[in-house]
This record gives sequence, C-alpha cells and structure tokens, in this order.
Amino acid sequence: MKKKDLDALKKVLEEEKRRILRHLEEISETSVADLETPSGDSVDLASLEINQNSLAKIGKREQNHLKKIDAALQKIEDGTFGECESCGEQISVARLMARPVAQLCIDCKTEQENEERRYSDRTSDGDNDGFPEEGDDL
Repeated sequence: MKKKDLDALKKVLEEEKRRILRHLEEISETSVADLETPSGDSVDLASLEINQNSLAKIGKREQNHLKKIDAALQKIEDGTFGECESCGEQISVARLMARPVAQLCIDCKTEQENEERRYSDRTSDGDNDGFPEEGDDL
C-alpha cells in the first residue's frame, strides 16, 4: 500500500475516532441531564426510559466501532494494516477507503457472509437445531 493511501486512511480513522468520542460524550451528558430531572407522568417516564435504552444501544454500537478503529490504528503502527485476517492477502485500497476498519478482503468477507447465511437458513426452520425433523425430505 502506498504511503499516501496509508496516511489518508489513518487520518480518516483518527477523525472518525474523534467524532465518536465527541458523540459518546454528548450522549453521556444528555443521559445524565435527563436522569437528574425526572418529572412528569408515567408516560413521560416510560418515554425517558425508552430514550435511555436507545442511547445505551447507540453508545454500545459506537464503543464497538471505536474498538475496531483502535485495532486498525494499531495495525498501522505495527505495519500490518490492510492484511486480510483470514487469508493474509492485501485488502484492496478501494475497500479500505469505503470501510477503513475492514478486517477481511472482499472474497473472505463474501465467504463469511455466505456461511452465515447458510447457517441461518439451516436453523430458521423447525426447532432451530439444524437437524431435519421426522418427515422432512433429505
């Protein structure tokens, strides 16, 4: 990978990290402010609880993304950024520009998704054990 591309991707990752950290701080401040002034009827309190749960889910999703960003930044420092964690081949720059935290090349990611789809199709019928039921055609 060219140094210019690597520098651009590092900049994107660092900016995304700053954005997420700011957003997590805002969520935290909003959450605390809402909890400090609980008032209203039961509908207002239920709405507040739903809002708090939504903020918690968003925060958890962003924290997970932040971990992926940190891992990508560490790989840049280690000199392993852009290597597929499955096959070891280089991940295309175009894929990394679209998703800088990508850990798999497009071929391995496609295979992973196909495998997940096969598994979910197999377990979505019947009792979810993945085995045919009596009378099922094999």
